[in-house]
Amino acid sequence: NDAITLLLRKTNKNHEDMESNKNMQKMVERIVNKCGRLPLAILTIGAVLATKQVSEWEKFYEHLPSELEINPSLEALRRMVTLGYNHLPSHLKPCFLYLSIFPEDFEIKRNRLVGRWIAEGFVRPKVGMTTKDVGESYFNELINRSMIQRSRVGIAGKIKTCRIHDIIRDITVSISRQENFVLLPMGDGSDLVQENTRHIAFHGSMSCKTGLDWSIIRSLAIFGDRPKSLAHAVCPDQLRMLRVLDLEDVTFLITQKDFDRIALLCHLKYLSIGYSSSIYSLPRSIGKLQGLQTLNMPSTYIAALPSEISKLQCLHTLRCRRKFVSDNFSLNHPMKCITNTICLPKVFTPLVSRDDRAKQIAELHMATKSCWCKSFGVKVPKGIGKLRDLQVLEYVDIRRTSSRAIKELGQLSKLRKLGVTTNGSTKEKCKILYAAIEKLSSLQSLHVDAVLFSGIIGTLECLDSISSPPPLLRTLRLNGSLEEMPNWIEQLTHLKKFDLRRSKLKEGKTMLILGALPNLMVLYLYRNAYLGEKLVFKTGAFPNLRTLCIYELDQLREIRFEDGSSPLLEKIEIGKCRLESGIIGIIHLPKLKEIPITYGSKVAGLGQLEGEVNTHPNRPVLLMYSDRRYHDLGAEAEGSSIEVQTADPVPDAEGSVTVAVEATDPLPEQEGESSQSQVITLTTNDRSVTPYMAA
Repeated sequence: NDAITLLLRKTNKNHEDMESNKNMQKMVERIVNKCGRLPLAILTIGAVLATKQVSEWEKFYEHLPSELEINPSLEALRRMVTLGYNHLPSHLKPCFLYLSIFPEDFEIKRNRLVGRWIAEGFVRPKVGMTTKDVGESYFNELINRSMIQRSRVGIAGKIKTCRIHDIIRDITVSISRQENFVLLPMGDGSDLVQENTRHIAFHGSMSCKTGLDWSIIRSLAIFGDRPKSLAHAVCPDQLRMLRVLDLEDVTFLITQKDFDRIALLCHLKYLSIGYSSSIYSLPRSIGKLQGLQTLNMPSTYIAALPSEISKLQCLHTLRCRRKFVSDNFSLNHPMKCITNTICLPKVFTPLVSRDDRAKQIAELHMATKSCWCKSFGVKVPKGIGKLRDLQVLEYVDIRRTSSRAIKELGQLSKLRKLGVTTNGSTKEKCKILYAAIEKLSSLQSLHVDAVLFSGIIGTLECLDSISSPPPLLRTLRLNGSLEEMPNWIEQLTHLKKFDLRRSKLKEGKTMLILGALPNLMVLYLYRNAYLGEKLVFKTGAFPNLRTLCIYELDQLREIRFEDGSSPLLEKIEIGKCRLESGIIGIIHLPKLKEIPITYGSKVAGLGQLEGEVNTHPNRPVLLMYSDRRYHDLGAEAEGSSIEVQTADPVPDAEGSVTVAVEATDPLPEQEGESSQSQVITLTTNDRSVTPYMAA
């Protein structure tokens, strides 16, 4: 039955192994019964058994609590999961307890978690592996042991985010408190502070009602509102030993004054500030953070990085992106500028809120420093090439960065991910940039953007100057006018994801080059990336394509799949397109799972497409965001007999049982077949399928 299958899968065994070993078959049945047939218990115990020989299973079985077999209560389940924790290797236990920092039902980014583990010193170095690779192996171990659950999985199978089951989180919180590992202020006086507490996480405005010695705190994380304990300063002066400061999910404004205090924390290794900030400058004291490894600031008013940034020799992630700045003080709008300047004294009165005051000061700073620019990139200084451990660099404004600094980018031999903006740059600077990119032998992800906040589309024609692209490139995003596909694209044999926007590519050469990429799994064509009327997938082309997303291609009228094309294609998503000739040939896509037709899309022959979906041997699902009459261009929309119903959740690509079944619900004896319709209408507020709408 399903419970036995789940245990066998978790222990890397199969039914044939069990049938050939009667003792193993007996033990499997006994273990499943002792787990009360509960998926969470089976997964947790199965993960432990996977590390042992079958001959050791009986001895381990004797230590299992028997309550679940008789009474499947939550307390008995907790004891079963605690047993799984006790069998974790020593290097994984602090990593697992660290998960208690995050709120309940929180989606945790893999990179964020691993980066924090590294900064805390939990990751032990291994010969021949980078620290990040070791940290990710720890992450995968916890996934394999079912201590954390995969949530969002990339098309290549790499886990992007994870969650922790409520019951398992309760256990991590309980153990963390017993061992004084993490302090989670409750605001009710129950959070007693012990001498060796090193980590603190505020969930909302809760405060510590007992005395807290900030000088021993190693990590501070805040989720939601400003804690009452930090009403005057987000970073108390006593935080002398702080290594990790995570403000990525705060809902209050982080001001320039706050950041100036943060930049004095000389032991800081990990700093992340989310989208709620009015920071407009990195102070020179940032150069004193000699141990800083991660600086993540995805939404600030910062226009340029100071030269002191080159002193941060340990830095491996530098992410700084400018947010859109309004023109309250821009000379391009003189009347508005004069009015706001005259009213400026009002900013410093109680009539203006603290947050609005900070934002206007930031905008005034931008104006006085002549930093008005519609690019989301930042200027990087000379000396950037000294950061030899840098692996992530986003986003560099090429127009305002000096030619010398651009050339230095080619010295970042460990760089894996690079993002640049090029709108307004001279051809000479662009050629220097692309010459530097050719030297980045470790580069796996490249984003080149030539579009400004104002919507002005720049050209990417200088991409033709590249002759030898980075050999390991897996992800490429190009936003800007190309018109012709560069010839070097066909050399990208490792490319898995290609995101094209506003490229204005023509028919013919475009699809020939794209279709010949042997490992391409995801293709995004957005906002007139392609100007042809027909998108034809020819026989033998796109051998590995899994996901095709088409959005706002104004001239596109037809999508056609020939026999033998795209044999692995699972998803075709259409947004804001008018397909007057429809989608033809889905019968030639043996792996097809879903066709989301999102808001703004019109498709001819929708009734015929529905019929093809319902007779397709792989039983794909046709998802429509609005009433089918809204999406159908043809007269067949009238009187269709196809049943349309509200969508049930679509199973994820991994088919994980832990996502679909509650931990406290026993698995059924046999899995019934689904009779669900394959044509589904989603209500307008349904977010289970969302078109990729980024700029």
